[in-house]
Amino acid sequence: MNKYRKDFPLFKAIDEHNSTENNGLVYMDTAATAQRPYIVLNAMTHFYSTQNANPLRGLYSLSERATKAYEDARDVVARFVGATDSREIVFTRNTSESLNLVANTWGMENVKEGDEIVISIMEHHSNILPWQFVCEKKNATLKFMYVDKETGEIPESEFEKITPKTKIVSITHVSNVLGTTNPVRKIADIAHKNGAIVVVDGAQSSPHMKIDVHELGADFFCMSGHKLCGPMGIGALWGRYELLDAMPPFLRGGEMIEYVTETGATWADVPHKFEAGTVSAGDAVGMAAAIRYIQSIGLDTIEENDANLAEMLAEGIKKIPHVNIIGGKDGRKRCGIITFTVDGVHPHDIATLLSDENIAIRAGHHCAQPLGAYLGETATARASLYFYNTEQEVEYLLKNLAQIRKWSGFKD
Repeated sequence: MNKYRKDFPLFKAIDEHNSTENNGLVYMDTAATAQRPYIVLNAMTHFYSTQNANPLRGLYSLSERATKAYEDARDVVARFVGATDSREIVFTRNTSESLNLVANTWGMENVKEGDEIVISIMEHHSNILPWQFVCEKKNATLKFMYVDKETGEIPESEFEKITPKTKIVSITHVSNVLGTTNPVRKIADIAHKNGAIVVVDGAQSSPHMKIDVHELGADFFCMSGHKLCGPMGIGALWGRYELLDAMPPFLRGGEMIEYVTETGATWADVPHKFEAGTVSAGDAVGMAAAIRYIQSIGLDTIEENDANLAEMLAEGIKKIPHVNIIGGKDGRKRCGIITFTVDGVHPHDIATLLSDENIAIRAGHHCAQPLGAYLGETATARASLYFYNTEQEVEYLLKNLAQIRKWSGFKD
């Protein structure tokens, strides 16, 4: 897998001038954001250098080329998630905006007093706060499915919380803390039998595994570009066309209109009625380039590599006294995410001490405070791996983790 590191400016510079033993940066925070390869940066530069015009608005050739680049990017995203119609792809800023779009349109239009929305305790705040808002405004009830603290998985008995009162089930495909891959299809089948729609947070799954929204049984699927080697500030929402078509706009202004009078307006067709104002065309082009790039490597290859590295890290941690894995202990089931604590050392100190050795990990509540409260952990440390990480980097992390308590003043 090392051969792909040369595709990334940051890693190429590290590998040419440093080694891990010489404190070259070890980047293990991909669950927060991935690094960008040259091909993404070059695609965006090419767009702004040769195609820069406001898409959808100009009748001159440069604007038409910009429009084509933007819509071609939509086609790439559609194929990536298995959509049958590119009009089902709405460009947003990120997964959070996609979830808010669904909550503030479909949710506010269809949830009534006494209805229920079901999510899991492992959700990112972005998949909690919008539904709290809808329930507050509509006098509905938000219900949580809880996880087994040892396995990090949702017991099937929790699926019984999905009932005929349920209007929406919104579930993360992969937990950004536990690394758990949820059985979305099984949950979706239960939800649909009870008349509910299913919203899937795919922020952590889309960079690491093949996605087919129809096989998942999703009604909406949300994702971010920056987590799969694309630029920040661009994401996508996939939704079944008939649902999108029936939904009101989320934002108003710009090219999302069909016609405006002094007293009202009619809306453009899907997906443009959800893309108000000047669109992030260069970022969409960059996201499409990132998708093509990871597809050229192969999602199966990426998934297997992530599993191998996470297994190596998990097994190594198990041999270090006082270091505790949070959630399931099988690294191959963690989608490249290993979250842990060290007895007597605050996670922020863990991250700081590792940073002194040029290892970049995440520490904190990972935007999942309800999960932390449920697990009895106010903060944890998280190493998240991707195809550009190496076995040597995992070994280096383990070597330094073994010294953490000593550095903190403990005498084991």
